[in-house]
Formats: sequence, C-alpha cells, structure tokens
Amino acid sequence: MEDYNDLIQQRFKKLEEIGALGVKAYAGRFDVTATTQTVTEVHGKRTKEELEANKVTLSMAGRIVALRSFGKACFAHIQDGHGRVQLYFQKNTIGEERYGLFKKLDIGDFVGVSGFLFRTRTDELTLDVQEFVLLAKSLRPLPEKWHGLTDVEIRYRQRYVDLIVNPEVKNVFILRSKIVQSIRSFLNSRGFLEVETPMMQGIPGGATARPFKTHHNALNMELFLRIAPELYLKRLLVGGFERVYEINRNFRNEGISTRHNPEFTMLEFYMAYADYKDLIAMTEQMISTVALETIGTTTVQYEGHTISLAAPWKRLTYLDSLREAGVPEEVISDSEKARTYARSLGASLKGGEPLGKVLNEIFEAKVEPNLIQPTFITDYPTDISPLSKKKDDDPNFVERFELFVLGREMANAFSELNDPIDQKERFLKQVSERESGDEEAHQMDEDFIRALEYGMPPAAGEGIGIDRLVMLLTGSSSIRDVILFPQMKKEK
Repeated sequence: MEDYNDLIQQRFKKLEEIGALGVKAYAGRFDVTATTQTVTEVHGKRTKEELEANKVTLSMAGRIVALRSFGKACFAHIQDGHGRVQLYFQKNTIGEERYGLFKKLDIGDFVGVSGFLFRTRTDELTLDVQEFVLLAKSLRPLPEKWHGLTDVEIRYRQRYVDLIVNPEVKNVFILRSKIVQSIRSFLNSRGFLEVETPMMQGIPGGATARPFKTHHNALNMELFLRIAPELYLKRLLVGGFERVYEINRNFRNEGISTRHNPEFTMLEFYMAYADYKDLIAMTEQMISTVALETIGTTTVQYEGHTISLAAPWKRLTYLDSLREAGVPEEVISDSEKARTYARSLGASLKGGEPLGKVLNEIFEAKVEPNLIQPTFITDYPTDISPLSKKKDDDPNFVERFELFVLGREMANAFSELNDPIDQKERFLKQVSERESGDEEAHQMDEDFIRALEYGMPPAAGEGIGIDRLVMLLTGSSSIRDVILFPQMKKEK
C-alpha cells in the first residue's frame, strides 16, 4: 500500500468494507435490457406525463462518471459504450442497507441498475433506481473533471483512461473501424478476395526498410517480422487467385514520428491483367467512396487546408514534378550535378549513388512538401523501384505511381514486374547495394524468383496506408491519435 497515494488507499479501504458486508466487489453477468443509446433514441422525446402514464422499466450497466449526494438521495451518471444517462438513488426506495453500500461507491465503479424512467424538475431524462449491483470496484480515481487527461504521452500510454475521460477519442476509433469496413466492402464488391499471408518471414521483402529480427527455437532459424506482404500476395497471383487483398500489420525498425509508428496497418491489393493506370482510377473512386460513406463528404478540413477528395485528382510525372518545383534540367539528367544539388538541400550522400536515388533526395525535399491536394506522381526511376515493370519507351523509369496528400505519401502502386530474369537482375543489384552498406536494400528471394518462373500474369498492385488515411478523414495530426496502442518508450 505504501506505493499508493491517499486516494487509492481510501478505495482499497472501501473494498475491504464492501467485502465485510458480504458483497462481491467484482460480480459476474448482468442482464442489460437497454443502453444509453436505446434510452435516447426510443424514449428521449417522451414527456414527463407520458412516462408517468406508461412506466418504462429497464436494466442498464455502465461506469459511474459523476456523483452528487443530497443526504437521503443521490444523483449519478453512468457511461456505457454509447453515451451517458442520469440515475436517481433514494434511500427510501432501495433501503438503508443498500443505500449504505451505494455510499461506498466511487466515480469509476461499474454498476448494474434496474428501475423506471422519469423526468426531473429540470426535465432531464433519468432512471429512478429500484435495484443495483456493484459489478466492478475501481481502485484508481479518474483524472479530475475540469483538468482531464491532457498529458499527451500519458494519454497514449494509458489509452484505457483516455477513452474513458475523452469521449471524442473513442469516436476516432469508431470511425476508423467504419473506414476499414468501407474499404472491404468496396473491394469485395469488385471480386477481390481477402487473404492472410505470413507475419514472420525468412526473407523480409516487398519494400525497402529495416526489419525486426526474431528467432524460432524449434526450427533454430532467424525470422523477420514482415515489412510488407507484397511478395506473398504475388505468389497467390501465380497460384491462380486473380484479385486478392490484405489489411494487416507491417513492422519496420525505423524512427517514430507524427507520421511513423514501428507497426502500422496497410492495405495491399493485386489485380491480374491490369496496369498502374487502372489503379489510378480505382484509387480515386475508392477513397472518395470511403469518405462519402464514413464522413458524408469528400471535402476535408485538415491542418488549415481544405482538401477535396472528389475525382479527378492531379496527375504529374516524376520528372515533370521536379521541373515544376524549379529543379534545373541539367540536374535532372546528370548524376554529378544532381548529387551537388541534393547536397545543397541537406541530403547525406556517400557518392556513387545511381541518378534515380539522388533525384529522390531532391524530390523529397523540393516536391513532396508542396503536394497539398491529392496528386498522383507517376513514372518513377527504376533505381528506386526494384519490383516495378519498366516502361516500354524508357527502361530508366517504371510504371509506378504514388499518391500524395498534404505532402504525405498515401498510396504506392505499380504495374508488377513478372519477368523472372529481370527481377533476379534487380535483386542482385539490390544485394550489391546492401553489401555496400544500404541496410534497407532488398534481399535476394530465390523462392519468389522460382514462383515467377512458373509464370505470373500481368498485374497491378497497390499499398495504401490505413493509418494515414484515417488521419486525413478524422483530422488527426499524429499517427498516434489513430492507433489505439502506439509504441512508446519504456515508462520511467
């Protein structure tokens, strides 16, 4: 008890007193016949006279979030998963013994109550409690009503408390669930099959990122948490599934910021016999449809900007985006001049990087921050796209697009490379870069090459960051606001 403050110790004392009365402080099942939503929607418009003429009796359960005592009577509010409702306890109604038990309850305790509805003199719809049961005793007080839980780190670390005292937080995650449901409905209606692929992989592939390592004792082998499901979803295309998707976690051993969390949710989907241009139109339609179905509009207010998600969205090639940002033509075409220019923008380069990688440093500094309205950047350098199909008219570039909104990448898609010889050559180039010190370069995956050698149909594939999409549609400024339990430093 010495580690607990006085308020918590008082609650432990009440717990002992409740036990001495022969009452269980942590009860079992309670028969709930109505929620706060039911009370509001079904009975919210009934007048005082209507409630008196036709008594409405019901049972509810929830957490006590407010208490006001008036001697032999007491008002309280309970909160369930839908909202709050007022309760009225009278000593004369529930009896002296039960009222004595009630007086030992605290804000934060869970109770089950039964009674009938009436309206108070201030016309508030209220449950006149005839019976109640203590369902769970809270041993820690909730944050004070007026000060609330405002420390951001504590809110993220103790999300369970955040959800109790900040109801608007719960609304974000309810909306997140609806967004994911809407995406599933959109894809299912177009013949896509939802699948699951391995979270632990012998070779972390499908993206350029540092993985988390683990070890399987029975097999005595090193495994990695996946950085992307891409190569397994493509294996399914080889196996005959023509339209597949997965919504699940990826894990990348990288920094934490307002846009990045080590584990995050991605949608990846693949469509046989299509190319990246098909996915441009489909992406516009999907996101605008999801916005209409979940928030009722395609206009979003975000960080001082009015974002229009109504199609069509701007299209701009990778090179044209550099030109539009004022990058000189000689920089775009010459590796050394590009390297000098990139360093002037603060890029850290070792020297010898291929032109495509240098241009990407320039792109991230000069172009990305200014892509406010939804914009498709198309036709990326082959050097930074090891899994994409090359363009027929220029093999230095690939059939790929990224979608940006407010300077943030929202989606990445390309016409899939299905030539096993070309793919192996690109893997070997990535291996060479890895041996030169690039820890994020792709590893060789011989089994994936073998799969391609059996033949994969031409296809287009795309990844959309669910967390960033939810941030946009809910107006959340940090990725931690849309992940229930974001990764945190160890608690001191």
